[in-house]
Parts: sequence; C-alpha cells; structure tokens
Amino acid sequence: MYKKTDKHISTQAALSKVQFICSKQEKCCSDIRKKLQDWNISMDDQDEIIESLLEDKFIDESRFTNFYVRDKYRFNKWGRKKISYHLKHKQIPESIINEALDQINDEEYRENLQDILQSKLRSLKDDDHYQLKTKLYRFAQSRGFESQLALNLIDDLLSDLNESPGFD
Repeated sequence: MYKKTDKHISTQAALSKVQFICSKQEKCCSDIRKKLQDWNISMDDQDEIIESLLEDKFIDESRFTNFYVRDKYRFNKWGRKKISYHLKHKQIPESIINEALDQINDEEYRENLQDILQSKLRSLKDDDHYQLKTKLYRFAQSRGFESQLALNLIDDLLSDLNESPGFD
C-alpha cells in the first residue's frame, strides 16, 4: 500500500495550505487539527494556526455544522441521532449540534423516514409480519432515526400493507 512520506512543512506553509482548503470546503477544527497532525505540525503551532483560521472566519463551527446537518439529512437520508453522533465525533459542541438539528422540519423529517421505509419495504421479500418489522426497524436504526418514530411509521406501513389485497 502506498504511504506518503513524512515530511515536515513550515508553519506558514501549513497555514496557507489549510486556508486554501477551508476556502474550498467547509471544515471544522478537528478536521484541520487532524490534517496538521498528519503534517507533523507541533501542538503549539496547531493551536496558533487554528486560532488564526477562526479569527479570519476560514473556520466557523456553527456554519460547518449547519452545512453538515443539511447535507447528511438531505443527501444521505440520515436521521438526527446519526448526524449528532458524527458531529460529536468531530468534537462539535452539543449546543451547536442541537441548534443545527432544530432547523430540520419535523413533518419533512417524518415524511423522509416514511419514504425510505417504503422503499426498503419494496425491496424485502419476507411475508412474515414480524420479520418485516424487524428488518425495517433495524434499517431505520442504522440510518439514525429515533426508535419511537420508526416504530410508529413501521406499524402504519405494515397495517396499510395488511389491508391491501393479496397480503396474507
């Protein structure tokens, strides 16, 4: 496997590189710190670079979190729990995470889960009600949706399925 050689770059060169990276794509402090560690930048210099990026608005944790939530919800169809977990892993403060998650419309969120559950249901071959419910529930959990919401929607879907002709 190809591995980059460990080469040391100057603090000023590292600052320029991460400014360029941050100007092209939203990043959080932990993403940048990881990159600086990969470049063997000392902890003191890392702190100095990150402070500079924050002051110059190259990094804004709140802005990053809002974009992250919107992208993962809309494009990846993730639920609030999975998004929150990944943001906590990136060391984003809980208050910023909650503020961004609150911007998700509850009705749209519910419809989104309903759509992906219906799509998943069409791909399942089981006729056993219990097996269908289990598989749909596991699927909703893997996407990071709340248990009670998932169970309610699954029950609604399966009761609609039971009422349709041809289901035994």
